[in-house]
Amino acid sequence: MTGNKEIYRSLFKPQSIAVIGASNDALKPGGRVFKNIQESGFQGDLWPVNPKSGEIMGLPAFADIGKLPGAPDLSLISIPAPFVLDSLQALADKGARAVIILTAGFGETGEEGKAAEQKILELANHHRMTIVGPNCSGFLTPAYSGKFAGIIPKLIPGQIDFVSGSGATVDYLMEGAVNRGLRFSNVVNMGNSIQMGVEDVLELLDENHGTDSSKIILLYMESILKPQKLLKHVRSLTSKGCTFVGIKSGVTEAGARAAASHTGAMATSDNSVQALFDKAGIIRVHSKRELIEAACALTALKGLPKSNRACIVTDAGGPGVMLTDELNRNGITVPTLKEKTIERLKEILPPVASFENPVDCLPSRNGEQVQGIFDILSEEESENIDFAFFLSGNSGMSDNWDIYREIIAGVNQWRIPVLPVFSSATTCAELLDKVTVSGTAFFYDEVAAGNAVSRLVNRPLVSEAEPKAPDYDLSGILSAISQKEKVLSAEPLAKVLGSAGFKLPPQRVVTEKSELESVCENIGYPVVMKVVGPLHKSDVGGVKVGINDAEAAGAAWNALMAIPDAEGVFIQKMVSGTEVILGAVKEEGYGHLIMFGLGGIYTEVLKDVQFALAPLNHEEALRMIRGIRSYKILEGVRGEPGMDIEVLADYIVRLSLLVRDFPEIEEVDLNPVKGEGKDLYVVDARILLGDSG
Repeated sequence: MTGNKEIYRSLFKPQSIAVIGASNDALKPGGRVFKNIQESGFQGDLWPVNPKSGEIMGLPAFADIGKLPGAPDLSLISIPAPFVLDSLQALADKGARAVIILTAGFGETGEEGKAAEQKILELANHHRMTIVGPNCSGFLTPAYSGKFAGIIPKLIPGQIDFVSGSGATVDYLMEGAVNRGLRFSNVVNMGNSIQMGVEDVLELLDENHGTDSSKIILLYMESILKPQKLLKHVRSLTSKGCTFVGIKSGVTEAGARAAASHTGAMATSDNSVQALFDKAGIIRVHSKRELIEAACALTALKGLPKSNRACIVTDAGGPGVMLTDELNRNGITVPTLKEKTIERLKEILPPVASFENPVDCLPSRNGEQVQGIFDILSEEESENIDFAFFLSGNSGMSDNWDIYREIIAGVNQWRIPVLPVFSSATTCAELLDKVTVSGTAFFYDEVAAGNAVSRLVNRPLVSEAEPKAPDYDLSGILSAISQKEKVLSAEPLAKVLGSAGFKLPPQRVVTEKSELESVCENIGYPVVMKVVGPLHKSDVGGVKVGINDAEAAGAAWNALMAIPDAEGVFIQKMVSGTEVILGAVKEEGYGHLIMFGLGGIYTEVLKDVQFALAPLNHEEALRMIRGIRSYKILEGVRGEPGMDIEVLADYIVRLSLLVRDFPEIEEVDLNPVKGEGKDLYVVDARILLGDSG
């Protein structure tokens, strides 16, 4: 591919466009896309290529690509699949640099189609051409509407960008979005993504970000081929004021794999995606409807909410109660209004209205009252309320357009952002069409509105990793790992963990029975004894606990050394207290996933665990800990001592630094980490090594 600035200009702001397969028949893709570009007001040169027509929709047609007056900035190919490669070669000979292949019939059809795609890719790479598609519905930008399917709205700079791996998803989402007052800037579909994917478009948007760029970016992905590129550019755009909401579909349980640790067995592709989205700061949703709701919330709020304090104004009690419940479930407060606010509301509303929060202005409300309510809230509560909802149905007791008109005007005037919820989609359909034309984003359902705002308030926060940790001995870790064992044996394992700053119980490996009694006495009974050699100790009966005297230690020794491949016995002081599991697993393309969860049944059966992408900082570690359902157990319940949460968070950070600094680590399993208060010990551990990098 050629330079990013040139690619961006060619794809988003071309000065000349050639349509290969342009037609006078607007029912054909080539005719439809040509017509859409014409009607969108494209200001550059538009060149139709069709050997059978002298004129296409009023413009002179070119019989073949070689007769074009120059190299087009952008070419759109809409011809049968067998002829695409030859046309691409002709464009390369002409000096073209950016091509969108609309034609289907390639990799989505099977192996033969994939082979044809490979030839296209090789040709494009050889000539340094940028290819979008094939099997792509096209691009919509403020400069041109190069898309053959679906609705074609007016594109306005600085609104919403939608980057999708599916053309149908673009079409279906746009159908619902434009009827909700949403406006778009760039809407692009990547098709089969043989060269450029969603991640590459984000790179272009990032490196060419300007004052008129979109602040709201919606994503739909069926595959993430370049997770680190996605992470880099989403985080960069977020730092420039953008908010991302995304869907990653096609994620199911990968099934059990033959992993040597709990962490590896529980790390699915969905865990990886969620961890990536969290690290990048992408608000993850799972449907087109949720994408639309989130976009409506961001548009109405003009960005992200400052905090989590809401006011509800409603003309009916039930919807206000349901919204209050939804907000409270998601940690959003509905604070009491000031006495002065209440007194002023009483001056404009009937005596039987409700003046608390929610404010119920009754079905008799009118436009003047609605304006007055929000004027009062803006003047009295702007320091106490971060955003407000206005819930309105069609009571038939006043002119709804008066109300809608005040909301439209107030959205741009009131100091408190307002999220309108207009529930009467049928009886007020014509009025809501006027709201849509005004560009005012609104909701049909109050609970959906509350849920959308909750996602924004509780969004993943982008933060930087800890650069280092106290008493983290990099050289000590290196000396132990440099032995290059596939599975670290007891002594180097203990050195790695100790050098990384983890506490270990008193312990020692014994290879001669004559040493057993003195070692146990030095460590102090009770002890745990574990076989050294076999990888899966529990599976072969290789763990003996509660050893309280020399006689029991001798019997345990005999049993453990009788196990095939036994090389010795690991003696360790028994530790009491709560158990948790910490782990890390290397995922191709993503880096290392860090896992945290409560031990025992909570890990094995309930899978009450959290994953995050390394490296982590202290706040990210705390969010992981507080994110498990059994968090209260860690604080201590029914007189049982708990664990120091700060020490746990420090351990998670240290684990993330360990795998960051030593990428050759494939898996880490610290299971369990056990203890009380600040005295938390790694009781058992496993580290598997692979290749570095």
